[in-house]
Amino acid sequence: MLRSGHAASITRSSLRYVSSSTSRTTAILTRVHGLRPHVSNKLSLQKPSTLALALRKPLSTSLQRHATKPGTPYDHIDQKHEEAVVREKLEPNPEEVSTTSSVHQVFHEKGVEEGEKDEDMLAGVKADLKTIKETFALDAVPREALVIGMAGVLPYLATSLSTVYLAFDINHASATGSTFLFSQQTAEQLLYIIEPLQVGYGAVILSFLGAIHWGLEWAKYGGVHGYPRYAYGVIAPAVAWPTILLPVEYALIAQFTAFTFLYFADSRAVVRGWAPHWYSTYRFVLTFVVGASIVASLIGRGQIADQINRLPSPADRVKALRDSQLEAMEAEEREKRANIVAKDEGEDDEG
Repeated sequence: MLRSGHAASITRSSLRYVSSSTSRTTAILTRVHGLRPHVSNKLSLQKPSTLALALRKPLSTSLQRHATKPGTPYDHIDQKHEEAVVREKLEPNPEEVSTTSSVHQVFHEKGVEEGEKDEDMLAGVKADLKTIKETFALDAVPREALVIGMAGVLPYLATSLSTVYLAFDINHASATGSTFLFSQQTAEQLLYIIEPLQVGYGAVILSFLGAIHWGLEWAKYGGVHGYPRYAYGVIAPAVAWPTILLPVEYALIAQFTAFTFLYFADSRAVVRGWAPHWYSTYRFVLTFVVGASIVASLIGRGQIADQINRLPSPADRVKALRDSQLEAMEAEEREKRANIVAKDEGEDDEG
């Protein structure tokens, strides 16, 4: 009786809802009864009472069928199993207690051991180390190009390390009054020689890296591309050589920017097929060594910036040479005038 009354109440509420919304009624008729759209439209034009009569029988039948489904509305409780669980004695397992045992019911049957976590972390580190090793392995690079390329950056690295040591020696002499290998004056004089050498050699390397693209164009590697690839060889020396006229700090910063820009240009050339596939990795390693050398030189030079005079740049040397030439010309002119005056005075005395 309760189920029949419940079904009847559901039927009445459904009929009221259908009567208040004709569009909803059309959708229900199309989906449930499989009526064609034009039939549904005809029914939607009828009065709500007629629609209710049309829907009363099939809706009440389906709802009653669902409400009168055989069986209990809830799962059957196994009393014997429940009593067996109550009588079961819990065994203590101290070895399974860990820092993660309080959450193992959610994630795992047992807590995750710390050793497994450490193993996963090490696996990630090993994968990163493997990637770095593959990057610096340079297996695809021809051996001759690798050997000569690394030998070519050694002078740059040597000048950088020399700058760092001389700066340390000068700084130590200023702080303690004693030096390790050179005196403060000798170290400063050597610094005046080494830093311009580093800047000049950097300009040579940049020019050489630009000329490589001319060789690839002449060899027709990846096809003939004309002016776009020739531009690589022209821009590199055009940027490199003016840096030798700048003060040392600005020259090194400008060359660092030029090396980085040229590396990205070479990587782009590899993507376009203008250079071998290994060339970008090869250039990355060489640029890394040169860039680290420039940074080391700048750091070493910055440690003694307030202890020595600013190193004269090539522009300063050109200006000093021009000033000395003007002074020499003025001295020569004064000497000529003095000789002319002395000669005139001698002639007057004879007369």
